[in-house]
Amino acid sequence: MPKNNEFSSKDLEKRIDLIIKRFEEQKGIIDSYVKRERSWKKDKVLHRKEITRLENDLKKVKNEQS
Repeated sequence: MPKNNEFSSKDLEKRIDLIIKRFEEQKGIIDSYVKRERSWKKDKVLHRKEITRLENDLKKVKNEQS
């Protein structure tokens, strides 16, 4: 690279390619995290529903025994 801060078109292309590559890597990491987070939240909701259902069943059984 020239010392006087004048960039050739090849230098600019390399820098742009590097920036695009970094962006794609970061985008991939973020997309993966979002996918895992959505899956975790979905599982959490399903587990919460199952717990509520089981608690209700338990209450019914306790009431029947009383």
